[in-house]
Amino acid sequence: MKWLTRPALVAIAIIGIAGSTAGVAQADPPPGVPRHKAARVCTEVPAHFARCHALVRVDDGGITPQLTAGPAGFGPSDIHGAYNLASASGNGRTVAVVDAYDDPTAAADLATYRSQFGLAPCTTASGCFTKVGQTGSSTALPQVDAGWAQEISLDLDMVSATCPDCKILLVEAKSASFADLGTAVNYAASVPGVVAISNSYGGNDSAAKPAYNHPGIAITASTGDSGYGVESPASFGTVTAVGGTSLVKNASARGWSESAWSSAGSGCSTINAKPAWQTAATRCSGKANADVSAVADPNTGVAVYDSTPSQGSAGWMVFGGTSASAPIIAAVYALSGNTAGVPASYTWAHAANLYDVTSGTNGNCTTAVWCTSGAGWDGPTGLGTPNGTGAF
Repeated sequence: MKWLTRPALVAIAIIGIAGSTAGVAQADPPPGVPRHKAARVCTEVPAHFARCHALVRVDDGGITPQLTAGPAGFGPSDIHGAYNLASASGNGRTVAVVDAYDDPTAAADLATYRSQFGLAPCTTASGCFTKVGQTGSSTALPQVDAGWAQEISLDLDMVSATCPDCKILLVEAKSASFADLGTAVNYAASVPGVVAISNSYGGNDSAAKPAYNHPGIAITASTGDSGYGVESPASFGTVTAVGGTSLVKNASARGWSESAWSSAGSGCSTINAKPAWQTAATRCSGKANADVSAVADPNTGVAVYDSTPSQGSAGWMVFGGTSASAPIIAAVYALSGNTAGVPASYTWAHAANLYDVTSGTNGNCTTAVWCTSGAGWDGPTGLGTPNGTGAF
């Protein structure tokens, strides 16, 4: 198996994380939260390709992933507590994860994560975990990419954390082109039992593609990690666009507070039409991102185990990015078991069952609600974050 040798880590441009570039929100972490450097795990891509949205905490040099002796970020009990999911069950429903390239240690890493947190095993032998290529082959897998392997570990761990009794189908596209990723999504949608498909990647806003239109299946996509600006497939009208928050434990009745993550993607598509269920609150004539959100800030990140070496690092790490929030929301849809039609329309009609996120911003924009959080819908956090499964 050939290992890709291209650099897997490119410093992310966020002050308080690892740098600065134009068009990216620059803000400190929430009050009381330590500042950490983080880096993207996937490289820049050309047109018609997608970049994964995982961010990993790195050392002071801003390159090498920072290993921890054990889980140092949020785990399953935190996700359940923060989003009121402790009593929900997936009843063996299947969440599909679509990514590019092969993660050769996916099954073993998933086993380590689940064992660490006391979750029941989810193995290939039991039928709980399945890994295939983009057309369903379990043997004809793509070549390995260490950055995308980290993305895959993040996705599998977040599905496990959110819906421990869900089955997981990992579909690996042979490249990060939208053509190959779309083929993988179509295959995932064809598998009996799949109720949600998570896509933790994105590229420039583009016209909606039929591969991301499967009524009866919740298709989630991350909105991006570069602050205000629209990406696809999150901008497709049949997709639930998932933004990002900073999640902090506190002494409130809920026990948690959330604000818009300063680098969550958001905005108004000029290419894709406004879905019928998005209200005038978006002040957008096209598809507005995001619809909903969950934790994404690497300063308040999640614990992930990955043993495919990247930049010489393998083991427990802390991750963030809207790559974390997209699989969390896909798994919440699986917990609800309510995915008739285009599930985003149900979420918009039941927004009262979400935690509204009312503070934080991801940049400057001509229409404030597209980049600044407030009561009701806003771009970085959408309608809010899960408060149980009532909105899903």
